[in-house]
Parts: sequence; structure tokens; C-alpha cells
Amino acid sequence: RWVDTGHFAIYLLDVCGHGVGSALLSVSAMNVLRTQALSNTDFLEPASVLRALNRMFPMEANGGLYFTTWYGVLEASTGQLRFCAAGHPPAVIVRPDGEIETLGAPGLPTGCFDKPSYETGETHFPAGSQLYVFSDGIYEVRLPDNTMGTYDQFVETLRKSPSAKD
Repeated sequence: RWVDTGHFAIYLLDVCGHGVGSALLSVSAMNVLRTQALSNTDFLEPASVLRALNRMFPMEANGGLYFTTWYGVLEASTGQLRFCAAGHPPAVIVRPDGEIETLGAPGLPTGCFDKPSYETGETHFPAGSQLYVFSDGIYEVRLPDNTMGTYDQFVETLRKSPSAKD
């Protein structure tokens, strides 16, 4: 979603657990992000957004539920991408030349602790690049050899995919 006329926010959150409680927490958090309803928060500064989400959604007030989050802001005119993660798998950029960059930043899941430390990372997102933002459900699957898929295996799949070379 557009934060303003020059900045586009990309985000994904993944609530722990299943069922109605997890779904309601997910919808609540997404609505807060969609409407920019976090007071005293700079929505162009990813770490600021994650700190504000952490304050708004403590697990003690949400039935012990917490969530992981990846939040990025792309400055359309320059291709600058700033990002931050709260316990979430790193996003992946596949550049037009096939180069892959993972976009992770250390940070504890949202809602677990009073004052976690979040760090904003920064990279360049060239025209023609592809950004993959996903949860662990995309790779934590049972493979034909009965092992569990890993993040690194999934990134390698992205590296080898035909779309990575288009």
C-alpha cells in the first residue's frame, strides 16, 4: 500500500497458532497497518512500525498470541528499500542479473517482549527485480524424502526458477 505519493509499504505478518483467535489478531494487526493507526509512528521507518506494533499487540492482552512481521518501504523514485523483521523469515530479492539478496534483520516476534530491539536494513531495488515476501509455511513442508524443507532450499529454488532469469 502507498504510505504517501513516493513510498510504497510491503508487509506480511504471520500469527502463531490457528483458529478464530489467530485470525482475529491477524485481521486487527493488518487493519492497523492498512489505516496507519499507530500513533507517534513514522510509517516510512520500518523499525518504528515494528516497535509500535509490539506496543499495541502484547501477547498478554491477546490470549498468549504473537506474530512475526516483515515490513519494508520502497522509495519509488530511487529504488531504495528499507526493511525490518520481527522474527520473520528474510524476504528475497532476485535482481535482473539473477543475483539474490536476502533481506533479514534481527528482531524478536511482535508482542513477545516489552522493548525488543529492531534494526532497519537498507538495500537498492533495481527496476526489473522481483521481491519475495513469505512466511515459513512456504518452505516448512514435508518433502518426498520425508524430510522438512528449509529456508535455504527455498531460496535455492528461487535462484533456479525461470522467472529469476526473465
